Amino acid sequence: MTKGHPALEPRRVAVVTGAASGIGFAAASRFASLGMRLCVADADEARLAEAGRELAKVLPGGADDLRLVTVDVAKRDDVARLADAAFGAFDDVAVLMNNAAIGDVAGPWDRGDVFRRLIDVNLFGVLHGLEAFVPRILARDRPAAIVNVGSKQGITTPPGNAAYNVSKAAVKVLTEQLAHELLRAAGDRVTAHLLIPGFTYTGMTGRGTRFTEKPAAAWTPDQVIDVLIEGLASRDFYLLCPDNDVTRDVDERRIQWAADDIIQNRPALSRWHPDHEAAFRAFMDRGSERKA
Repeated sequence: MTKGHPALEPRRVAVVTGAASGIGFAAASRFASLGMRLCVADADEARLAEAGRELAKVLPGGADDLRLVTVDVAKRDDVARLADAAFGAFDDVAVLMNNAAIGDVAGPWDRGDVFRRLIDVNLFGVLHGLEAFVPRILARDRPAAIVNVGSKQGITTPPGNAAYNVSKAAVKVLTEQLAHELLRAAGDRVTAHLLIPGFTYTGMTGRGTRFTEKPAAAWTPDQVIDVLIEGLASRDFYLLCPDNDVTRDVDERRIQWAADDIIQNRPALSRWHPDHEAAFRAFMDRGSERKA
């Protein structure tokens, strides 16, 4: 059995943003079940309070092991206040999970205000977390893990929501840079990880969509956190999650095709280009044949 990440020890502290629901709440619940203490944040104060009541039931020390902070991660001062709350209460942060995100839609040349808000929350929210926490984590000289939540849409960038794709592509690149700089600054003591969920049924998925209950194709947030915990234990950087319809092999081939657009000088997003649709299907079929 693989030994867990040394940051995931009882009485150490996990900080999770966007923790009132979905993947963030599932992560906070899992960290609590491991005996860790929590400092959790969300922009929705009422939902955060409700989540806090549930988390307190799991925490070994109950509410004494928990701090709730209402935070808009797009605001640097809010995230600095979150760091002050965590270190002020517990003098420790072992896990920082920059999870908070929004999922509105904006294209390459329309709804610029929505585009800016997505970047402010999904990208700068992560950057503000790194600014507020990383120097203090490094100064503690203890094992730690920093998890940024990306998306497959930030890797294969399917058409339909340029703003979300750009924000999550930026999180991917930022986290890659973070991993390299942490290696230089702390060796393997403080690790960075990019969590890449597949189709996951969360509050963001259901809100304002046709989904009123979990689709059969979707994973639950708890399944995503299973991948997170296993990936932390093995020190993996890219924590790529399948779902009930898309296997890891399919994901890998889609990612390979997207990367080959550059190498083979195909049109942008050729997977969806009418002149390349048949070639893409044949490429995916060849992968299925090899697995058979």
